Amino acid sequence: MSKKKPKLQELFDKTLKNRWRTAPFVLRFTERADHTSTVLVIKERVEKETSDSGKSLGSLRDRGTLYGENLKFLQARIKPILEHVVDEGGIPLELQRFISQEGLKLRDNLPLDEESGAKLALIFKLQSRLHNPDRLELLARRVQRFSREEAAYWLGRTTHYGSDANRWAVAGLRTMLCGTSNQDAGIVRQLNKLR
Repeated sequence: MSKKKPKLQELFDKTLKNRWRTAPFVLRFTERADHTSTVLVIKERVEKETSDSGKSLGSLRDRGTLYGENLKFLQARIKPILEHVVDEGGIPLELQRFISQEGLKLRDNLPLDEESGAKLALIFKLQSRLHNPDRLELLARRVQRFSREEAAYWLGRTTHYGSDANRWAVAGLRTMLCGTSNQDAGIVRQLNKLR
C-alpha cells in the first residue's frame, strides 16, 4: 500500500517554509503588474555579511525570470533539475511537484542548492529572447546536462564582468547552446541526439 503524498501547501509548511533563508539560490513564485500569470524569479545569495547574532547572511540578487508561454513550455525541462534538490540528509525535497497547476499558485520561495540554482538561473537568463520551442528545449536540455561546476562557471561569466561583457557572454552562450536562427536544421539534429 503506497503512502499518500502530502498536499503542496502541507509539504511547503512542513519541510520547506524557511529553508530559503539560507539557501544559495531561491526560486520565487510571484506576480507582477505587467504579467497576468505566475512569474518565476531565480535569485542568488551574494555578498556574505555577518549579522549581530554571528550568522552569515547574504543579499539576494535577481538572476532571471520565467513566465508566460516560455514558462508553460519549459516546465517539463525544469522538473528534472528540481528533482535532484535534497535536504542535509540526502532526502529529496520534491520541489518538482511545485511546477504544476496547483504549485504555480504558490506565492513564496523555494530553496535551491548551487547546482539546481545555477542551472535554472542560466535557463531563465538565456531564454528571455527565445520563442521557438525547439531552441528553448535544446537550450534547457543542454544546460540540464552541465555539471555543477560548469553551470556555476557559465553563470559567473554572464553576471560578474560588467554590463557589456555580461551581455556578450549571454549572447555567445545562447548561440553555443541553441544556435542563432530558428530555421537552422542543426537544432532538430541536436535535439534528436538528446531526446
